[in-house]
Amino acid sequence: MSVPSIWNCLSTIPFKQYYLDANGIRTRVLESGEGEPLILLHGTGGHLEAYAKNIKGLSERFRVICIDMVGHGYSGKPNCPYTVDVYSDHLLHVLRSLHLQKVHLSGESLGGWVAAWFAAHHPEHVNCLILNTPGNINNKPEVMRRLKESTIKAVVDANYESVRKRLEWLMYDKSQVTDELVEVRYRIYGQPEFKEAVYNIVALQEPEIRQKYAWDRSWCGKIQAPTLLVWTDHDPTSSVDEAKLLLDIIPGSKLLVIEGAGHWPQWEKPEEFNRIHHQFILERSI
Repeated sequence: MSVPSIWNCLSTIPFKQYYLDANGIRTRVLESGEGEPLILLHGTGGHLEAYAKNIKGLSERFRVICIDMVGHGYSGKPNCPYTVDVYSDHLLHVLRSLHLQKVHLSGESLGGWVAAWFAAHHPEHVNCLILNTPGNINNKPEVMRRLKESTIKAVVDANYESVRKRLEWLMYDKSQVTDELVEVRYRIYGQPEFKEAVYNIVALQEPEIRQKYAWDRSWCGKIQAPTLLVWTDHDPTSSVDEAKLLLDIIPGSKLLVIEGAGHWPQWEKPEEFNRIHHQFILERSI
């Protein structure tokens, strides 16, 4: 089965890409659709193209807003460790720049961690929360080490093979890693400033830094928004059993498992991913 190109996923819908100022950080945004705003947050070392297959379907009912988080993609890369609170502050300033008071938040991997932290610390801004394969919630050292090493290698020794391997690690079906996706990420990683930023990007893979933001009832218990946990049966960072931790500490949260996908269900199973978002959000917007 052929995998559609990013352009073909977007070519039949109106969308706009632009840059905004988020408290001094130049931030890349791709937006499509009307309705209640839904912000999509990518994972570690990622970029907004991670949601290329979802924008058309989700924009049928929502104002879909994808961003390159601070230090990522083509957004600004200040020289500081990119910790969860730094990402959360950046998101807050994105909302302010867009004059958005309340949004639906969906984040994949690191993006899910950031979305949850944001919802806990800024509950007034979040309607619904979807945490998509939020990634190594038990802080397993071997996962942290592999993610750190593979991310640094893909950037510092940037070539098509290293970038492809980094992307294949995310997928259950390796054929989903297209030449186009590799090219997009290779060009992003080839930015001179990215070779410095990557060490700030992997700061959360350092145990002494990570422990300050680890998933814990002390802050997860403050999440007020209806929360859906989206897991997969082949996530390389955490098993479905580990989702029980978040079910226990996030009030009223629910779990749904997408089968036949790895760490990027939004890319491998886009129709199911979109359907889940439509159903969960719209049922709570009635």
